[in-house]
Amino acid sequence: MTTHRTEPARNADERTMLEGWLDYHRATLALKCEGLTDEQLRTASVTPSELSLMGLVRHMAEVERSWFRRVFAGEDAGPLYYGEADPDGEFHPGEADTWKDAYRTWQGEIEAARRTAAGHALDERSQGRHHSHSGPCSLRWIYTHMIEEYARHNGHADLIRQAIDGATGE
Repeated sequence: MTTHRTEPARNADERTMLEGWLDYHRATLALKCEGLTDEQLRTASVTPSELSLMGLVRHMAEVERSWFRRVFAGEDAGPLYYGEADPDGEFHPGEADTWKDAYRTWQGEIEAARRTAAGHALDERSQGRHHSHSGPCSLRWIYTHMIEEYARHNGHADLIRQAIDGATGE
């Protein structure tokens, strides 16, 4: 797998720019994971943190699912990796968890997010609510939040990757 990352257009309409930046940050996380083994991707390399690259990808699959499907569309889409026994289960991949499965699930949630948002105006309000927010939010807010979420976790991914094999970069 080779990830291609395209910098968003500098002179685009708002939606194109928001979607462009979100895709840029999605691709950045994928780039941070390229060329590593499943074992390396499961490694929490920055102690005392439990974060691993695979855990971050699984978390972002949950985040995509939560904000686009549960919150925006109001779907009853259950969790992928966490539950009562492990509320942070996405961050705890086990020996049997593979990059192939995590990546496929993440990409599936990205595609579901794109389908969910397609045809809706940026000002359109969500059908559902997030457990930590009291009311509906706009699709614009969700795009902005997702960009922030990826950007923050891409910073984590930089540190994790550097600790694994010394690789640095954007």
